[in-house]
Amino acid sequence: MHAVALNCTLKPSPAESSTDKMVAHAFDALSKHDVSVETVRVVDFDVKPGVEADMGDGDQWPEIVERIVSADILLVATPTWVGHMSSVAQRVLERLDAELSNTDDENRPRMVGKVGIAAVVGNEDGAHKIVADLFQSLNDIGFSIPAQGSTYWNGEAMSGTDFKDLDEIPEAVRSTTESVARNAVHLATLLRQRQYAPYPG
Repeated sequence: MHAVALNCTLKPSPAESSTDKMVAHAFDALSKHDVSVETVRVVDFDVKPGVEADMGDGDQWPEIVERIVSADILLVATPTWVGHMSSVAQRVLERLDAELSNTDDENRPRMVGKVGIAAVVGNEDGAHKIVADLFQSLNDIGFSIPAQGSTYWNGEAMSGTDFKDLDEIPEAVRSTTESVARNAVHLATLLRQRQYAPYPG
């Protein structure tokens, strides 16, 4: 089984990122279930605005989407900025919208049968709203959402502490992330064994 994370930090590589630390934490949990993992830091790619599968003129989204196609589990990880997901995460959702028109041999949108999970970090409120928005969008596109499929960390409001600055992962975050991994793998296994029924032609 394979998982890909879209790290939607606003910081290009090699800048240190709390979102990257959260992705690594989630991948540690997934790896315990024999899931291979890879990360795409989206801001390092030229992802054009738009809602087409390929916006041309050097658009690198098609390269990213093929990595998603090869995965069983998609993790969308985003920081919180002014109470919302990052603009990078919003662009990812807008670009994924084109996948509704890309169907398999059974007329299903090709993201149907994949599992979507989320991770959010930030030292301000907003994680629950971000997860709600992410899950609604991912589900519309065809992803299946497992029980308790998100993990997050919120620091004290208006403090200067970031997730990347923590000496250790808080127990509540650790146990939540373990549940996300366990439930995501469970659902992905079931979907591998029995895919959704064909869509009407």
